[in-house]
Amino acid sequence: MSMRSWVLGTLVGALAGLGAATAGAQETTRLTIAMSGWTGFAPLTLARDTGLFEKRGLQVEIKKMPVSNRHQAMVAGEVDAIATTVDTHMVYASSGVPVQQVLVLDSSHGGDGIAVRGAIAKVEDLKGKSIAVETGGVPQFWLAYVLKKNGMALADVQQTNLSPKDAAAAFVAGQTDVAVTYEPYLSNVRNADGKVLVTSDQTPGVIIDTLAFQPAYIEKNPKVVQAVIDAWFEALEVIKADPQAAYAVMGKDVNQSAEQFAASAKNVRWYDKEMNRAYFADTMTPFLAEVRDVMLESRLIRRAPQDLAVMANPAFVR
Repeated sequence: MSMRSWVLGTLVGALAGLGAATAGAQETTRLTIAMSGWTGFAPLTLARDTGLFEKRGLQVEIKKMPVSNRHQAMVAGEVDAIATTVDTHMVYASSGVPVQQVLVLDSSHGGDGIAVRGAIAKVEDLKGKSIAVETGGVPQFWLAYVLKKNGMALADVQQTNLSPKDAAAAFVAGQTDVAVTYEPYLSNVRNADGKVLVTSDQTPGVIIDTLAFQPAYIEKNPKVVQAVIDAWFEALEVIKADPQAAYAVMGKDVNQSAEQFAASAKNVRWYDKEMNRAYFADTMTPFLAEVRDVMLESRLIRRAPQDLAVMANPAFVR
């Protein structure tokens, strides 16, 4: 069977709600991943819904929860892995929850944005404004980064804690004049003719998502970790083989049509194995140091992890 034929058959089955029973007789390992509806994470849902995890002996549950709750859920044993940004993993590590990043998932290239209305024309105009932004998540870190690059700080604005989804909804409803959000919710702002002042396309390499486990879990379950990563890479091949069918599956998870999801995906870059190898080899360590410095200066963390090197494990993408 050709790759394209297999992809079409698998995706059609997923769309019909039939699943893909490919695990055979091997023993199944249960695994829970905590994440959000961010477009960059969608290949994980594609791997779940098209049987790519199952054929590797994994029964994967995806739990969507606020970033502020994920590390607590991990400590409580409710989740095994967390998909989020490098800066959020820094928050977890600084709070005493050891996390080790094993896979670079994606980077945002216009998928995050600061929506504004009225006379706000430049970043400096945000001074004193009330901004809907998620506390403790990448929107707040990215806002701090953008403000710093323009000679300002978080202390120069007023923050209202809203999730990216709620921040976009509040903006579209006219309840706030400034909102920090990301795809697929940023598309709602654009569709409502909202003005996007800054996007992550103007800060390349700053919003990076990774998948992390606790070191003890990795040591005990290296084959499980490898299976998750291999399923991710295969999901990317599925997307390449038939983008529209894959977009339909991924879009369904966030209540979008294939066309709507395709528009969101234009602002995201998913990382394959070669991109992972290069990132871990050349970029991860210096970027972790930059994230630490920005977060300390912005008081997003009180103290930094003692050893940044233990926050990354490239062994599974070599």
